[in-house]
Amino acid sequence: MSFFSNCSSDKVPSRITGNPINGLCEKVCIQAKKVFDACMKQSQEEGFVLTVTNLTPANPTYPLTFVSARSTTTTAQVVALEVTPIQDRQNLSRVQITYSVPVEVLYTDANGVAGKGNSTVTLSQDVILYVPSASIMPYEIEAVVSIVAPEGTYTGENTFTVSCCTTTIIKVVMTVELLVPSYGYATMPTCQEFTQEVCSGFFELPLFPGETNEIL
Repeated sequence: MSFFSNCSSDKVPSRITGNPINGLCEKVCIQAKKVFDACMKQSQEEGFVLTVTNLTPANPTYPLTFVSARSTTTTAQVVALEVTPIQDRQNLSRVQITYSVPVEVLYTDANGVAGKGNSTVTLSQDVILYVPSASIMPYEIEAVVSIVAPEGTYTGENTFTVSCCTTTIIKVVMTVELLVPSYGYATMPTCQEFTQEVCSGFFELPLFPGETNEIL
């Protein structure tokens, strides 16, 4: 079993039915990353240059033919950040952020041999976000990014010029202690092992033929 596989206990995550206050038993302090504000931007970037390193297999036969490229992680590395409070708008700030995301590039060489390599996409955003007032615990600006490059051309020296489809979520976050209502500890069900059950049909046969069988 699991939380969502044949588990009937009321101490597992699920949709609330009936009165949501029933079963509440305590207030719990949990450590969590609170999101104060966030926004998403989707865009298509044209003429983006990818310089590929760590080619596998090594020493391909040139020229290369671009197949596709995709980000290998959703966590971007922030390389430049400037937060400027907007004077006439309380707690709102201009957030200028530059971040980089590693991508994996797939290609074929002149002999049709498939290969791959690593590159980096660097992007910038200039947005307005709610930023909490000064406190002992600092806030952070994070970028969650997904990038796909379905088209591109080889421009020489292990370099491709591509069109990128990007989705970026910029978040203002802080690790905090939150007080939340709780239904108590969850019940941890035992795992249900996956098996092919190759013998199930055989084991379900009766030991001897049934009485309804005709006598020959």
